[in-house]
Amino acid sequence: MKHLLSIALAIIVLSACSTQPKEGVMLLMETSKGNMKIKLYDETPQHRDNFVKLAEEGFYDSLLFHRVINEFMIQGGDPESKGAATGAMLGNGGPGYQVPAEINYPALFHKKGALAAARTGDNVNPERKSSGSQFYIVQGKTYNDEGFTAIEKSYEDMKRQQLFYQTLEDYKDTLQVLQQAGNQQGFMDMRVLIEEEVEKKLANEPKQTIPEEVKEVYRTVGGVPHLDDNYTVFGEVVEGLDVIDSIATVNTNQMDRPLEDVYIVKVKVLK
Repeated sequence: MKHLLSIALAIIVLSACSTQPKEGVMLLMETSKGNMKIKLYDETPQHRDNFVKLAEEGFYDSLLFHRVINEFMIQGGDPESKGAATGAMLGNGGPGYQVPAEINYPALFHKKGALAAARTGDNVNPERKSSGSQFYIVQGKTYNDEGFTAIEKSYEDMKRQQLFYQTLEDYKDTLQVLQQAGNQQGFMDMRVLIEEEVEKKLANEPKQTIPEEVKEVYRTVGGVPHLDDNYTVFGEVVEGLDVIDSIATVNTNQMDRPLEDVYIVKVKVLK
């Protein structure tokens, strides 16, 4: 019943957002470390309107940046972080619904200052739906060609792993019979066969590369390219990039929570 209520709430909220489009939205996020002016993208209307709705309701007022990693990102939007005790486990709270993915890569990517939606992993969220409220703002770092090569190699490795598990599923019954029979050599031969099949499939897959115009931004402005095409980027900080650095460099505990609370004072809709 709770699950059905959450789905119904999501439909109601997103329907309300879609009937009241707010194009060209600018926000002012006041924080305990300074203010950031944020532009929300019209290319991601469901995320834009949902964020505006929550801001106008005061949802983000007094919430913490509960997860902070230098040269990566600052994350907030968990309602359970308001007034949270020192050392409390945070990061699982939300408004009770998710927002459908609006991933628009390479047009929108994880450059420094990008505002993106947090989400649960692909294993439980294959549609890559976003958290209804949790977000992160990218700090990242700059990259050179060697760094891009390593990232593109990781794309290939992830695809190889994905193909391996898909192919393994096709042969699981045969492998189980060999294992139960104690046929170790037959099992190993089948493993080699599967790996060869994976490499053939991989050779026919298009190579995933980072577009040159995106690389240039990562070279000069910086960001987190390995998150691209996996999370919805729906806005960017246009003033106050130094505030991101101020928050990202605070001392944190083993759970990446700042030792001294860093919080959102208020999010105001400017237009």
